[in-house]
Amino acid sequence: MNRAGLRIAVSEGLQEGSASPISGGMAKPTNQKKSPLDDPEQAAFAWARYRRLMAFMMFVTVSVVAGAMYLLWRENGDVSVHLYIATALGIGFAMLLTSALMGLVFLSNGTGHDASIHDPTAD
Repeated sequence: MNRAGLRIAVSEGLQEGSASPISGGMAKPTNQKKSPLDDPEQAAFAWARYRRLMAFMMFVTVSVVAGAMYLLWRENGDVSVHLYIATALGIGFAMLLTSALMGLVFLSNGTGHDASIHDPTAD
């Protein structure tokens, strides 16, 4: 089968209500609930709350990094600047990544977005 034939076969398999070849032959659920994040007003409120959380966590992260740098300097004195850079980047990256991912979990759960999915095991 050439590329054009493959393209036609794939597009025919993706018609509305038909089984998707990518999904392993499972049809799309017809009773899918609408996500609360589809409402622009509710989505704006949720993302504003997420940005507030991230701003607070940035303040906490900078405070923790500053405290760690002070403790590192107090205990070790003058050591290589690379130690301070690596420590600051490691602590900062870990804390901000953790807070960003947990913030997305809070956003998804707090808006009811998690409850709007189709659960195939509930049938």
